[in-house]
Amino acid sequence: MLKELHLFLLVVLLLVCAFFYQLSLKSSCFFCLPPQQLEQDPGALLGNGHGIVFIETSERMEPTPLVSCAVESAAKIYPRQPVAFFMKGLCNTTRLPSNSTYPGFSLLSAIDNVFLFPLDMKRLFEDTPLLSWYTHINTSAESNWLHVSSDASRLAIIWKYGGIYMDTDVISIRPIPEENFLAAQSSRYSSNGVFGFLPHHPFLWECMENFVEHYNSEIWGNQGPNLMTRMLRLWCKLRDFQEVSDLRCLNLSFLHPQRFYPISYPEWRRYYEVWDMDLSFNDSYALHLWNYMNKEGRTVVRGSNTLVDNLCRKHCPRTYRDLIRGPEGGAPGKLGLGNT
Repeated sequence: MLKELHLFLLVVLLLVCAFFYQLSLKSSCFFCLPPQQLEQDPGALLGNGHGIVFIETSERMEPTPLVSCAVESAAKIYPRQPVAFFMKGLCNTTRLPSNSTYPGFSLLSAIDNVFLFPLDMKRLFEDTPLLSWYTHINTSAESNWLHVSSDASRLAIIWKYGGIYMDTDVISIRPIPEENFLAAQSSRYSSNGVFGFLPHHPFLWECMENFVEHYNSEIWGNQGPNLMTRMLRLWCKLRDFQEVSDLRCLNLSFLHPQRFYPISYPEWRRYYEVWDMDLSFNDSYALHLWNYMNKEGRTVVRGSNTLVDNLCRKHCPRTYRDLIRGPEGGAPGKLGLGNT
């Protein structure tokens, strides 16, 4: 009996030692993403053309609350589709110090259908018309490089893998029922902040060719919405929209401005004003918040009853609960609104 007790205590001691050994490894090591959240081959996940894609071309690793809301809202609206966030600051061996606070990064990596990928532009542009441009460009001399490189990356990703691209200030509110589409920013003018195509669509290949042939980063939008608009005009005979009807041309759709831009860019401040209940967005699939226009640094304020406050509370409840602060800068999560 005594021998059996000694054996039992020995086993318990070994288990306790093993537990503290693993704990010490975690505390002295670094936090890194679960293997399924940091895929090395996005093609395996996105290749069927049904993914949702976001891009970060700066080295920033911690998403802002608005970025987090954009990604979370897409994951919520498309629960059975992969949501891929390509980040230039991320690499296959990225490890974040365990004693650092990256709440936005941690929040997104914990969502089941959100996957974080390194944005390796040289590898991405292989087998596309963009590679020769990229290998010869002097990035340090480019005043709008973050935007231009994002314009190029989104074309290559959607051409290779298909799916829907969205800017990181686009809040999804209902599914987009189209496969090959561009989003009208205004009548006869296309955005490149939201678009979707099946893999290897010829429209995107021609866009990449035009990107290189008519490259001029000094003209704002020349590689982005202006590019999409001039290519669309080559493909289609554009006309004005009638009521809230989309336009069809060949095998792509040109979606009415109400689908993503019911608030135009000169009126972007309306998102940060008290919500007008008459704005229902019943004809919209997602809302582009024009964050580039926000030079004043306006933010989402918890409990402010602004339009963006209500959008975040409804469409990205985790972000609203964990990341968005109240008017006095208090810690998130204290008002209890939007908690899940």
